Amino acid sequence: DFPTPIITDDVEATTIVTGDDAETVHHGASIAIRDDRIAAIGPDEEVARAFPDAERIDGRNRAVFPGFANIHTHLGMTLARGLYEDLSPPHKPPFSGGLSPLPLPKLSAEEYAVMCQLGALEAIRSGTTAVLEDGANIAGYAPQMVETGLRMLLAERTWDRANTSIGDPGPFEQDERLGEAGLQRIADLHSKWHGAGQGRIGVGLAAWAPDMCSPGLLRRVRTMQEELDTTATIHLNQIWGEVAAVQAHRGMLPTEYLASLDFLSPRLVCAHCRCMDHREERLLGQARTSVSFNSAIAARRGLSPRVAVLEQEGCTIGMGSDNMAEDMVEVTRTGLFMERIRREDGRNPTPEQALRWATRNGYAAMGITDAGFLAPGNKADLIVVRTDRPHLTPMIRAVSTFVHQGQPHDVESVMVDGTWVMRDGTVRSMDEAAIVKEADRIARRAWGDLFTAKPELRILPGLPAAF
Repeated sequence: DFPTPIITDDVEATTIVTGDDAETVHHGASIAIRDDRIAAIGPDEEVARAFPDAERIDGRNRAVFPGFANIHTHLGMTLARGLYEDLSPPHKPPFSGGLSPLPLPKLSAEEYAVMCQLGALEAIRSGTTAVLEDGANIAGYAPQMVETGLRMLLAERTWDRANTSIGDPGPFEQDERLGEAGLQRIADLHSKWHGAGQGRIGVGLAAWAPDMCSPGLLRRVRTMQEELDTTATIHLNQIWGEVAAVQAHRGMLPTEYLASLDFLSPRLVCAHCRCMDHREERLLGQARTSVSFNSAIAARRGLSPRVAVLEQEGCTIGMGSDNMAEDMVEVTRTGLFMERIRREDGRNPTPEQALRWATRNGYAAMGITDAGFLAPGNKADLIVVRTDRPHLTPMIRAVSTFVHQGQPHDVESVMVDGTWVMRDGTVRSMDEAAIVKEADRIARRAWGDLFTAKPELRILPGLPAAF
């Protein structure tokens, strides 16, 4: 058995934010962990008496929160950090496809795995415990993802539209071989990696986007989802070019297209949903789908979904970081700010609602109902936050203070499945210094090669002269 830590204190004991139905916050409390589960939460002395032989961990000036669930990301897109954030596609015609006028440099499978490890490091350091990774050729970096210690749903991607990308209203050039290859990658990944890491790793499936998939392929993805009994995800209404493309190809809106093929379901995570007609929001709600509110990238794109409407219609709202960053502290706060601006309401959503989106709802969207909030019997996925920081003092309302003022470096420790993947500021599951150094080398070499070969792509200011 694992030791049974108790987060505790001798003077003014730990604050524990449970994220439960009642939004309970315990003051002067302890949490006991046995193996991979929460054994007890309660007053410090009471828990200590119940577990007299447990390892005791000093929790002075600490708060315990549920870990964040990032339900839409592409870990390897750390490669485009500082570049793609400022190259969003247009919101008005003409649309030509793609999310950036810069192509990604080519990396080997080994190099791409390092960039994914870099993303996982940032995720851990910002308090993330669960990740839904949407990508292609995930088998090439699945071993490294298992080693991170994070809980993950690896969603391998398929599509069958050739020679273009999301947001192109030009002709739909179908290549069935692309779709077949993607379906085979999904089957192979599920066969080898589903249940790995003592059950921490699940394998789902992803259809790239409505304008990148034919009706036949979407039907096959839906059938495979039922056969594998897993979660599916799709980029949906991400940019206005996508909406124009589906209207050009199918004569309907993207969500209507999915609904016509019975693709919508309670086990579908729809990423973005920010260029959407109310008819589509209603369809998503009727199907009880989950929506990943990717607030930080939405702010960078200058677009945002109508979260209150989606939630009112019946969707489960989770949160994701999407491209270039894995900071869920930023995502949570940005989501709260953006939705208050959109609603013109300085009180709603509340910090408690935003935290629920980023924790418990995200776990539920990934199909995990016994984690994402702190309660006896649940999985021990949690984070420990230092509260003796100038920007967190006084911490009178723990949730509000952390959501409004918290920073990633306030996260001191991260536990997944009862195991510390980061403890006292040190990541235990990866060689952080080596990964950061190697990722920097890979990225500089890759971008340098691209800009040397194609100097006309130097379209952003501030690039190193060596490029």
